[in-house]
Amino acid sequence: MQKRAVVTVVGKDQVGIIARVTNVLADFNMNIHDISQTILQDYFTMMMIVDIAEQNQLEHVLAAFETIEDEMNLRISIQLEDVFQAMHRI
Repeated sequence: MQKRAVVTVVGKDQVGIIARVTNVLADFNMNIHDISQTILQDYFTMMMIVDIAEQNQLEHVLAAFETIEDEMNLRISIQLEDVFQAMHRI
């Protein structure tokens, strides 16, 4: 069963952020349903809704994102959509 996840990226703007993050998603065969990105002063922010075939993929995706976080000084997270919604419900 196909589930969705929310990916968020925040950090100082620099060349290659979108390419690096979306390449990881492509490596795990995760389709992007929606994407929003903006630059606030010098800070890059992006949020994506992606398909995730298997929940156990999240650990491997997070490990791949950790490398990018370290190399580019970013904060990247991925959460199942229902968990994200529950955390942000008022």
